[in-house]
Amino acid sequence: MNSVLKALALKSPGDMARLGVILALFGLILFGALRYENFLSQYNILSFLRYNSMFALIALGMAFVIMTGGIDLSVGGTAAMASVVAALLSPYHWAAGLFGGIAAGFAVGALNGFTVTVMRIQPFIATLATMLAAYGTGLLLAGNQSVSVSYDSGFTSIGQDDFLGFPIPAWIALLVYVAGWLVLERLPVGRHVLAIGDGEATAALMGLKVRRTLAVVYVGSGALAGLAGVILASQFGAGQPTEGVGWELFAIASVVVGGTLLTGGSGSVGATLAGALLLAMVFNILNFENGLGWISLSAYWQSVIRGGFLLIVVVLQARLMSRRTGEEHV
Repeated sequence: MNSVLKALALKSPGDMARLGVILALFGLILFGALRYENFLSQYNILSFLRYNSMFALIALGMAFVIMTGGIDLSVGGTAAMASVVAALLSPYHWAAGLFGGIAAGFAVGALNGFTVTVMRIQPFIATLATMLAAYGTGLLLAGNQSVSVSYDSGFTSIGQDDFLGFPIPAWIALLVYVAGWLVLERLPVGRHVLAIGDGEATAALMGLKVRRTLAVVYVGSGALAGLAGVILASQFGAGQPTEGVGWELFAIASVVVGGTLLTGGSGSVGATLAGALLLAMVFNILNFENGLGWISLSAYWQSVIRGGFLLIVVVLQARLMSRRTGEEHV
């Protein structure tokens, strides 16, 4: 036992958080399976995966941004605008809706990358501005109302159909996460992302293309938010310009709960997915509790819980970092 504790003590705060989120996720699944009759039913599992694929996608984009020491507050507005663009283009072909929505997110990400790398605007301010612009653009394109998608072009299959008994949105999220893992763990750009998070000046002295890497990261975050918007429109049959509020908080909470430090320089694709699933699982369990009549929580409590999770994890990160820094100085 002492050797195990000693080994755990040698882990970084990020490693400890990643282990904790995985254990917490399995603990919640076990709790739900034992407490609720239909928790592991096919309907609940597939519905859970279908709906939360959107949040998993924006969490992955946010993870790479935070690994560089930045932040992207525009993902919710980008997803909302992309859902409108996808809905407007869906009558022409399902591919037009799909790639049109992704292109809309790509454009927002490119704007974020330009303002952060060329204009040298702080990411918080830059992405806050594009968040407001994305929401406004979505409302203008939609005429301040939801936009119905075409049911004749096959566009709704993206969000509503299954492939090999598995929801298509979940397949998309899985493939994107595999690609994200390969980028972070197997390609040079992944090492560059982490190096920039440790210090832009140091990364530049090492000869790394800091601006280009940051631009790629913000473009990727925007494109994934655009893809989430496409799934939103396809799954619910309408582009929704007022949707996406609070999505950035979910993404940040998922990333931080997964052990990625807000200061950058550390992160994990798998733990980010576990963090997103953990937060989603909490709300799924609360819905079951509401059904049993033991509690009665409105949807507004979701924001309260997300904020609470984020605050607790950030405080724990700060304490672990300070403790480890103190140990290194001894």
